[in-house]
Amino acid sequence: MNAMTQPQTVLTDEITAGADYEIVRKVIETISENYRDQPSLEELAASVNMEPTALQKLFTRWAGLSPKAFLQAVTLDHARRLLASDMPLLDTAYEVGLSGPGRLHDLFVTHEAMSPGEFKAKGAGLAMRYGFHACPFGLALVMITDRGLAGLAFCDPGGEREALADMQSRWPNARYGEDVAATAPYAARIFDPANWRPDRPLKVVLIGTDFQVSVWNALLKIPMGKALAYSDIARKIGKPDAPRAVGAAVGANPVSFVVPCHRAVGKSGALTGYHWGLTRKRAILGWEAGQLAQV
Repeated sequence: MNAMTQPQTVLTDEITAGADYEIVRKVIETISENYRDQPSLEELAASVNMEPTALQKLFTRWAGLSPKAFLQAVTLDHARRLLASDMPLLDTAYEVGLSGPGRLHDLFVTHEAMSPGEFKAKGAGLAMRYGFHACPFGLALVMITDRGLAGLAFCDPGGEREALADMQSRWPNARYGEDVAATAPYAARIFDPANWRPDRPLKVVLIGTDFQVSVWNALLKIPMGKALAYSDIARKIGKPDAPRAVGAAVGANPVSFVVPCHRAVGKSGALTGYHWGLTRKRAILGWEAGQLAQV
C-alpha cells in the first residue's frame, strides 16, 4: 500500500511566490484574451488592482521582461502564424534586445528510460521522494528516485493534494515519502538558469511506454524559443499517421518543463491544451522569452 503522507505546510516564501504567480497569471490571462486590443500597462494594472509601477516591477522581476514586451512576445495570433514559417516561437523577442537564438542557454539533460517491465509494474518496488517548492509558475511538485528526476508537476497554493494524487496515480504501486531536503536541489537546478550547465547534467528517468518515451525524447530536442506541431513530432518519430496518439503522449508527460511539452502546439500554431493549465503554458513560454532576452 502506498504511503499517502500529507504535504508539509508551505513556507512563507512559497506563499509569496504563489501570490506573485497568481497576479502574473491574471495578467497573462488578460493579455491572452484581449491581445487584439493591445491593453496598456494601466489597463493591465487595473485588472489586478495594482499601481502600474508596482505591476511593472513585479512582472519584470518574474518574467525578465515588461508586460508590454510580454504582450509583443506571447500573443495567440503570433503563435499561430509562426509555425508555418518555422520561425522561433518567440521571434518578437528580437524587439526586446535578443541578439539571436544561437546564444540560447537551455536545460542540459541526460536521461534514461525504465524498462517496459518496470513500467508495467506501475512502480512496484520503486521508492519515490517528493517535495513542493516555489517556482516561477506557482508551486512545483518535484518527484525523484535514486536514478534521478522522475516527475515534475505544478499547482497553485491549496492544490497540493490534487497534484500529488495526479502524479501518484501514474505509478500506483510505488512507495511515496515526502523529502523536501532531497528534492530542493533538483528544484534549484531546474528553475535557476545559472545552473543550466553541460558539465552538470540533470539526470532524468522516463517512466512510460516505449511509444511515450519516443515522444518525450522528441520533445527534448525542441530548443527553447521554438515549437513543433503534434503532426511534426509524429513524423520525427516515424509515426506520421499518429498525431492524436502523439498528443496523448505529450499530455501524459510526467516531467513537465524539463521535457518541454509546452513547446508542442496545434497544427495552426495555436497554443492548445496543457495538463497543468493553458495559462501556465503561456506563462512558461513567456518566462522562457524573458530568459532569452537576458542573454
